[in-house]
This record gives sequence, C-alpha cells and structure tokens, in this order.
Amino acid sequence: ITTRLVGSEMCIRDRYKNITFGLLALTLGGVMASCSDFLDEKLTTQQTTDFFDTPEGIDQLAVGIYNNLRFHFFKENAYTTTNYGTDEFTVGGDGSNKVWNNYDGSFQSQIVAANSNTTMAESLWDAMYIGINNANLLLSKITPDSYTGTNKKTYMGEAYFLRGFNYLKLVSQYGGVPLKLESSFVPVREFTRATAEATVEQAIGDLKNAYDLLPATVSMVGKISRDAAAHFLAKAYLFRASEINDGWNSTTKESDLKEALKLAKEVISRHQLAPNFSDLWHYTEPDGASEKLDEIILSAQFSSDKSSRSAGTNRCHLFFLSVYNNLPQMKRDLAGGREYQRLRTTYYMYNIYDMINDSRFWKSFKTKYAVNNPKAGSGYEVGDLGVMYVVNRPGDTRFDGVQLSGKVIDEKTGKAIPTTFVTYPKDRNGKDDVALYDDVSRFVALNKYIDGSRETVSDMGGNRDGILARLGETYLIAAEVLIRQGEYGDALHYINELRKRAAYKNGEDRSVYCDGGASYNENALGWQIDGINSYYTGNSYYESNDIDKTTLPTDLEITDIHSLPVEDEAVISKLKYSSDYDRMMCLLLNERSRELCGEFYRWEDLSRTKTLVARTKAFNSDAAPNIDEHHCLRPIPQTYLDAIQKDGHALTSEEKKQQQNPGY
Repeated sequence: ITTRLVGSEMCIRDRYKNITFGLLALTLGGVMASCSDFLDEKLTTQQTTDFFDTPEGIDQLAVGIYNNLRFHFFKENAYTTTNYGTDEFTVGGDGSNKVWNNYDGSFQSQIVAANSNTTMAESLWDAMYIGINNANLLLSKITPDSYTGTNKKTYMGEAYFLRGFNYLKLVSQYGGVPLKLESSFVPVREFTRATAEATVEQAIGDLKNAYDLLPATVSMVGKISRDAAAHFLAKAYLFRASEINDGWNSTTKESDLKEALKLAKEVISRHQLAPNFSDLWHYTEPDGASEKLDEIILSAQFSSDKSSRSAGTNRCHLFFLSVYNNLPQMKRDLAGGREYQRLRTTYYMYNIYDMINDSRFWKSFKTKYAVNNPKAGSGYEVGDLGVMYVVNRPGDTRFDGVQLSGKVIDEKTGKAIPTTFVTYPKDRNGKDDVALYDDVSRFVALNKYIDGSRETVSDMGGNRDGILARLGETYLIAAEVLIRQGEYGDALHYINELRKRAAYKNGEDRSVYCDGGASYNENALGWQIDGINSYYTGNSYYESNDIDKTTLPTDLEITDIHSLPVEDEAVISKLKYSSDYDRMMCLLLNERSRELCGEFYRWEDLSRTKTLVARTKAFNSDAAPNIDEHHCLRPIPQTYLDAIQKDGHALTSEEKKQQQNPGY
C-alpha cells in the first residue's frame, strides 16, 4: 500500500490575489514539477527527497498534499463508492459501473472492468494511502527542531487533517485497515489490518491534532481551517457512535455524542447558511460567488487555469445527466452538459419532498431544457421550451403517456412542447419501481455539478470546486446526535432550521430555476464556438403540481414527532418502523436526502446506521435482489492481499481470507 511514493500535482489558486502555488511531484527520485508562475527559473536537474529538507521543499510539500482532496471529484469513484447501491440513485443508461450498484456476484475484491471507466476495487484504497503517505512525509519533515518556519503549526495541522480525513474515509468503507504512520522510502510489504476500533481512534486522534493546530481563519478559499477539522472530527465521533460499531462502542458512545454535538455547535456558531438553497448551485463562473459562500466549510479546488489541469479536473458534471441530445429540436451543448447517464434518480427521491412547499427539489433537479437546435420550418426558435419533465403524484389523470410529443402546451409561448416526460401517467398510476418506467436514459437529472464553463462540449474536465463539507450537513450532524441522545425536540430545532430555508417564501417565484449552465455565457471559454444554449431559467413546478399560481406556500416546520410529514410517514410505514427512535432516525435520513442528495455521503450514511439493506431493498430495484448485510463493508482489494507478505513470504489463501471482510 505504500511501496512507492506516487507523483501528484496540484495548483491552489488564491481567489483574491490570483496567486498560483507550486506543483508537487512525490515520485522518489523524480522531477519536481511546478506551476509555470511559481518558480522564476526552470528546473533542469532532478530533485531527490533531500529537497523536502529545505524550507522551499517543505512549502511545496504542504501545498502538494491538497491534491489528494481532488481525488473525490476527479474520477468515477466519486459516485460508485458513495451514491450507487442506495435508495437515492440506481444505474442509468450507461452501466460501466453497475457492479457497484447491483451487488451481484462480480462485486468482489477484484472487479473485472467493463471498460476504461470502471472503478476498480482498489481505486479508493490506493488513493487514500497515497494521501496518507504524503501526510506522513510532511509530518516527518516538520517535526524536527531544525524546521522553524512560521507556518510550522499550520503545516502540521494540514498533514494531520489529511491523514485523519483519509483514515475516516477508509474505516467508513472497509472497517479496520492497516495503520501506516510513517513515510516509506523503500518497499514495505508486511502489513496487517488494525481493528475498526483502532482505525477510528487513529482518525479521531489525527483530527484532534489538526483542530488544535489549524488557524480559526484562513487566508484563502480552499485552505483547511479549524472549522473543517471540527466538522470532520464531529463526523468521526458520530461514526464511532453509529450502529455499525455497536459491537464495541458502548464505553465511548456517550462521550462521543457529547463531543460531536459540541463541535457541531461550534461550527454552526461561526458560519451562516446561504440565504437561498439555490445559491449553492448557481455556478456562473470559475471562482465565482457560489464558491465563496460562508456555508462552505471545505472544498477541493479546481480552476479553469490550464496549467493546473494535469493535477486533475472535476468530472462530476458528467455523471448525473439524462440524455437530451437526441430529442426533437435539441442537440448536445455546453450548458446542458455531456450526458454520461450513470446515475438514474429513483422514485424515492421524487417522492421524499413536499413538492409544493419544499423548494429543494426544484432547486436540485433540472426539469426543463430550452430548444437549441430548431428545425427549419418547425415554428420553434432558440430559447423556446424544448423538453419538460413533469414530476407529479399518483392519481394525476392529466397525462396519458410517459413520453408525450407535442401534446402539452407551453403557457408562456402558446407552442406545443416538443417533448414532455411524465413521472406518473394515468395508465401507470402508483407504479414506481423504475424511473420513468421504460427508458433508463430519461430521468430528472441532479443539477448540483452542471458546468457550462468548460471549453468544448466533449471536454470531460470541469472547473467547479468540489464541496467536501458545508454547514447544511453540520446542522444534520447536530440533529442526529440529539436523536441518539433521545432529545427529539432539540433535534427538530436543527432540522427545522434547514426546512425554514427550504420552504418557499411568500412572494417567491416558484417557477424560477438556475444551475451551472449559467456559466455558459459571453465570458465562458467555449462561448465563441457557436453560442448554442439549452439553459432554461424555469422549472416545471406549476405544470407538475397543477395548482393555482395564487396558492400561498406554507412552512415546513415539524412540531410533533408522532405526526411527521406525509412523505416521511410513507417511508416509515414501508420500512415498518414504530419506535420513536427509529421514526426519528428515518426522518433524519430522509432529511439528509432532501438536503444533501448526490453530495457523496449516502452509502456511508446508510452503512454506518445499518439501514443500507432495508432502504436499498425498498427503493432500488436493481440492487434489491442481491444486497445483504455483508455489503455494509467493501471488499479488501485483491491487489493489496496479493502484494503483502508475512514473515517474508506471500500470504496463503487462508491468511488472505483472514484479512478479507466476511462475504467476499
């Protein structure tokens, strides 16, 4: 797992001063790469790791460790290890990674690649240990008294944070893993797994060190702060107190919950929620206002600066989109995105919102596209409504089919909408096992990663920052802790704060919509190509809900734990919960869906609360036949088991089995 130092590059851009920092290459004996404007001179000789004994080398090493955060948005592991195989999403029209969703017999310690896009069993494992090794290297260089730089405490805090963050990710996915706390410069082959208890203890210890060392305020967007450490330390305590660890956590549970609540409250006291939920997703330009919101506690930094691209780009704009390019009057464009159609929204997500009063659905999902390819003589113009998804409810008899061509009129223009998709047509009343029933490529697409600021339609590399922690989740951490402490009324306070923001306000135009397609404009990199734009600043709120526009919204406040919103009661009934604790935890997980859908938390939330199997069986028809309790942990990668040794010899089959998780 750490037999070599691995090359990585990264630039962090100071949004306010437009300073680009150096790149870091960690290949043993390799060339030190740098951003073009970091060093005045061009390196013509190779550097050894002795460079990291110099102040300049340590500065570059401290910058370079940040590249590991980009991993969580750079490749398809972003969603395979976090969103697939849950209640929120299932497989779309491209099944390159369906093994991660379907839990079939192919989901083992060695995954056979369907194509070059397949996430391998070792992808996350390897990346986390690369980050851990880099953090270990930095700690080894700044601990001695010989380094007295003014940034010593900050650098140590950043290194401890990254190591703790990575071990928390590993233990959340695999349970106990090998603990590697020193950097390797020669091949090391003898490892054994620590217990889950020891692994989470290590993560907590590292994050506590980070909290003690990091500054309360940081000089630029994207730098790790004390609040970031507090947020993830609260998550680590909450993880240890969760059901997946009930076999050994009884002595720490009470104190862990107390510490987690204290830390969550601290972070909440220092940050503000964005006033409008859509502010988080209204991406208009790289390094723009949406990426500097006070709600964002930590984000992985990406940029449109081409000099930083070798260090990775944000590809998450590709994965959640449904196909629109082959529909009448439409073609693929930058604003609409390149449709990889990996994640198909489930009916659980369609039905978990109060569609009339909760704005989060209409601000999280794309339901309308503008005509961008009008055919001569068709009567359509660029900008007309070209595609609409109606997200209605069972019992609605207005629509007699799933896909309606030219049968629904756009009230704004009086023209027939070329294509309309209907969630509940009258002939399929109440059936909700497959999104839009017949076509895995047609579904309401999550909009949180759409990026129109790319240079070409085929460009896979996106420029948006990737949010790793935001205050909306901190509120839900506090709420979950209080539920676990039996303080249900206090828990509702934190849930209701988010629901207060989510509720439509009197006078708010409920048909208004925005997403990252807004970044495709006259100043965008790709605008000069053709100006084709499917971005539509409206949603299908009124068409879906079929209510009068004078209908006033009502608030979303929950006041009685025994009478929860009908959307929540439906899930509680389906999962057969009855106790106050189970009902409140179900509400909490539903609220996490409404607030955090698609933000790469879901699998770990369901795994740690031991609700993964029940919820996935209930709401993910592709995964339901195969999933069982052993899927609450991932398989230990075969590449690791085959590479390590014991007493100088390769492991026997039995010794490999001892290090593997049950069921794989």
